Amino acid sequence: MDDLRRIDLNLLLTLHALLAEQHVTRAARRLHKSQPAISHALAQLREIFKDPLLTRRGAAMALTPRAQDLQRPLEAALNQLTSLLREGAFDPHQAIRHFRVAMSDYAAHLVLPTLVKRLRDQAPGIDIAVCQASREAMLAQLGDGEIDMALGVFPDTPSNIWVETLFQEHFISVADKRSLPLRGKLSLAQWLARPHVLVATRPDADNEIDSALAAQGLHRHIALVLPHWSASTKVLTDTDLILTVASRTLDPVLHGQELMQFTPPFKLPRFPFQQAWHIRRDSDPAHHWFRSTVMDCSRTSPQSGEKQAVSR
Repeated sequence: MDDLRRIDLNLLLTLHALLAEQHVTRAARRLHKSQPAISHALAQLREIFKDPLLTRRGAAMALTPRAQDLQRPLEAALNQLTSLLREGAFDPHQAIRHFRVAMSDYAAHLVLPTLVKRLRDQAPGIDIAVCQASREAMLAQLGDGEIDMALGVFPDTPSNIWVETLFQEHFISVADKRSLPLRGKLSLAQWLARPHVLVATRPDADNEIDSALAAQGLHRHIALVLPHWSASTKVLTDTDLILTVASRTLDPVLHGQELMQFTPPFKLPRFPFQQAWHIRRDSDPAHHWFRSTVMDCSRTSPQSGEKQAVSR
């Protein structure tokens, strides 16, 4: 208790903002304080913890090892205090909020219809703005505070980005059924000999399919790259193109008529589809409610998601 008397709770809030933002000006903006006030608080914190906490690295600031060690226990302690003080305070029916969410049209197709209906029914004062970006851009936008949440596949995230699995997904291939053998199956050699469609925000983007092929010393010819999931199946009709995508992408009406789906002729691991957010948002009751709602709306079959901090 004697140690607690040496520090003002406001200093801990400032420390939390500094560790999350890794930038004095952004921390000041987040706390609605002046930059000199945050700089003064940082000097006090450095004296208390006997550590610089933030150091200059090129044009940016970086956390010291001591600051990195403080990040998780501080987050947990403030979360507990927030829960104690705000228990029962958030009412979605009365809340007025605006959430910025990055997602592909794949995620929009799966989640948005149910999510929007849920919001209109349970939280009519909560608005959402959806944008689309690459995986790398989403993580950068989360870090900069430009978005509140991102939906996608995030195998590698920095320690200040938390992810939660919404569901497990797997890949399937699809093509015009008239271009396939009667049984709708292709050998690996036949599959590789055909031209392919890749859905990506940019042509040089890394993807799980080509990474899996490269691990086996294999390569496919990509004849078309496009950023729109919704258009990816439409271009297959009357062509020899093959599209390999997450299984929930396909419209059952489309692939029940002109198109046929089949299992890719090589091993592709299942992968988690996730929601991601910056730790600065984690203790916000409205954000917590929104994450829980997205989780509920994304489940087409009962699967549990587990929150985890993922580091490189």
